[in-house]
Amino acid sequence: MRLALFQPAIPQNVGACIRLSACFGVELHVIEPTGFRFDDRAMKRAALDYGPLGHMTRHADWDAFQRDRGAGRLVLFTTKGAEPLTEFRFETDDTLLFGSEPSGAPDPVHAAADARVLIPLKPGARSLNLAVSAGIACWEWTRQVG
Repeated sequence: MRLALFQPAIPQNVGACIRLSACFGVELHVIEPTGFRFDDRAMKRAALDYGPLGHMTRHADWDAFQRDRGAGRLVLFTTKGAEPLTEFRFETDDTLLFGSEPSGAPDPVHAAADARVLIPLKPGARSLNLAVSAGIACWEWTRQVG
């Protein structure tokens, strides 16, 4: 399993996902451009005690990520998802992809996804924080597959 962030805008979310990937032992892919300077102090502080970032790969853009991401399905988590997480079945080589915090994923990213998954929320709730959503998804993947 791989965790991928499409053009993240909030450094603290990337820092939390660095910790998440280190704790779950999964690769983290950051698809640029980001909405902050990647060496932003807040991101470094959030990941500081998790040592070398050998489990993280930065991609210059969506096309570079698509070329380099490897085998397996691309599973997009979206509020416009077609299948609830409670019904989705993960596979070993899945890449779990999360859109940008302010805008989600654009149409070409939706079109490239092999599956689109929705984390069910209470009616009227808009969305979860990116890092919280990624944590839920990683845990569920681990429960099912890992």
